[in-house]
Amino acid sequence: MAAIGEQVRVAGLALAGVTVLAAEEPEAVRDAWRDVRGGAGLVILTPAAADALGPAVLDRIPPLTAVLPR
Repeated sequence: MAAIGEQVRVAGLALAGVTVLAAEEPEAVRDAWRDVRGGAGLVILTPAAADALGPAVLDRIPPLTAVLPR
């Protein structure tokens, strides 16, 4: 399980054992996505990270994705 997005929004998930990939800018989000998409069964995204990836990427399974509420 991994989380991608702004540090302030995803940092707490590390306490639950989630691999946190802080990514503030769209390019960093896309790089993080490439790093985890094959190795994580679930990727949690912040709304900004989901916007950076776009719906075409998020509709592909695996991995399963979940977007945090705004």
